[in-house]
Amino acid sequence: MQSKISRRGLMLCAGAASVAAAVPAMAEVRPAIHVLKDPNCGCCTAWVEILQSEGFDVTVEPSMGTLLARYKLDNGIPQEMISCHTGRIDGYMIEGHVPVADIRRLLDERPDAVGLAVPGMPYGSPGMGPETERESYEVFLIRRDGSTEIFSSYSAA
Repeated sequence: MQSKISRRGLMLCAGAASVAAAVPAMAEVRPAIHVLKDPNCGCCTAWVEILQSEGFDVTVEPSMGTLLARYKLDNGIPQEMISCHTGRIDGYMIEGHVPVADIRRLLDERPDAVGLAVPGMPYGSPGMGPETERESYEVFLIRRDGSTEIFSSYSAA
C-alpha cells in the first residue's frame, strides 16, 4: 500500500518543520542585568563590557554617593560587602566585580539568598586588571539574614 502526500500536506509539514527549527533560537534568553554605577568609573564600565561580551543584556543607571550607598543597603548588601557598583539580575543582587561564571552558577542553583558580592576592588577580578596578575579574592553569597559564606575562591595568579 503506497501513501501519497498531497501538495497541501507537504507544505504544512515544511511549515511545521521551519517553526520547530526556529524554536530553539527563540528559547535562548539573554540574562538581563540592571547595573547602578558611578558614571565616571572606568572599572565599572569594564565589568559591564565583560558582561555584555558574555551575552548578558545590560542596562546601566548612573548613581553615586549616598544614593548608591542607600540603594545597596536597602537591597540587603551588608556594609562590609560593599564595592563600587551594584547589579540586579533575576531577583538577585550582584555587588562588585563578580565573575560571570559565578553569576551563571547563582542563576542555575537559585539559592535562597540576596545575591553575590566581591567586596572592595581586588586587582585582577573582572574589570580590575589582567587576570594573569590577579590577587586572591573570594566571592561571597549573601544570605537573607545578612550572613555571608564563601561561594567561590580565586587564588593569586
